[in-house]
Amino acid sequence: MSTDNPEVIFHDRLLSLGLARVSEAAAMASARLVGRGDEKAADQAAVNAMRDQLNLLDIRGTVVIGEGERDEAPMLFIGEEVGNGDGPEVDIALDPLEGTTLTAKDMPNALTVIAMAPRGTLLHAPDVYMEKLAIGPGYAKDVVSLDMTPTERVSALAQAKGCSMEDITLCVLERPRHEDMVAELRQTGAAIRLITDGDVAGVIHCAEHEITGIDMYMGSGGAPEGVLAASALKCMGGQMWGKLLFRNDDERSRAAKAGITDLNRIYSRDEMVTQDVIFSATGVTDGSIVMGMKREPSFLETETLLMRSKTGSVRRMRYRNPIR
Repeated sequence: MSTDNPEVIFHDRLLSLGLARVSEAAAMASARLVGRGDEKAADQAAVNAMRDQLNLLDIRGTVVIGEGERDEAPMLFIGEEVGNGDGPEVDIALDPLEGTTLTAKDMPNALTVIAMAPRGTLLHAPDVYMEKLAIGPGYAKDVVSLDMTPTERVSALAQAKGCSMEDITLCVLERPRHEDMVAELRQTGAAIRLITDGDVAGVIHCAEHEITGIDMYMGSGGAPEGVLAASALKCMGGQMWGKLLFRNDDERSRAAKAGITDLNRIYSRDEMVTQDVIFSATGVTDGSIVMGMKREPSFLETETLLMRSKTGSVRRMRYRNPIR
């Protein structure tokens, strides 16, 4: 990509507000389906709105983290081209509705999430599981690692924080596959906040310990969500590691298709997101990161978290959109 032509430079500041409009539109489109029990309809509404807004942006975008492969998703599939065809070439990672079950049941922390970075700088993570570990900012590099046991991680973080293990609070996705890990963590005396869905929000919690009370996230979840979470932490600060997990040959072939050759590699945050990134998340239901949508007789109000890694800026924006 030439940097001599201003039309192809990744102007993250100029693109950031447009990205916020994308996540806002997806959230507002799903508003009428909050608490209605229809996950697929809520997700489809968010997908449609996000795609429409993306195609208004001055970008030549490619979806590298999306709704699935072309034959699995009619829109916003991996490899789909978005934008109006002008401007820089960019990678797009998105989850039009992170927490479809949370939305359908009107439970906390449902978000619409999108990240954008220069072309070729976001990990093309296949739709498999990823073992994840994340902590917030302010710690020495690699103070914890995926090679440690859960107990060793808690002990190392407590020592780095200058507190006892009982003063550490962890966030873990509540799944049967995590039962042994949770049992081990209970033995350390650490507190555990179990979440039912939404592990992008779970990782982001680590970056704002003062607000959320979360010190560390660990456990396995979707690899695409791992890249989105790494994008957020690159903006907010904090460390993250991820290792792809494969259950069968089909999943290994997905990795090969995505260009991944080392199936045992542990990716750091900056290996999942190698250059500057912009990240936007809009609340659908109330959560500890952003508020959910508020419907009044004449308007719909949203809150969006908009961040740029280049400057480390974190903006919280409320948008009041008239209902016509």
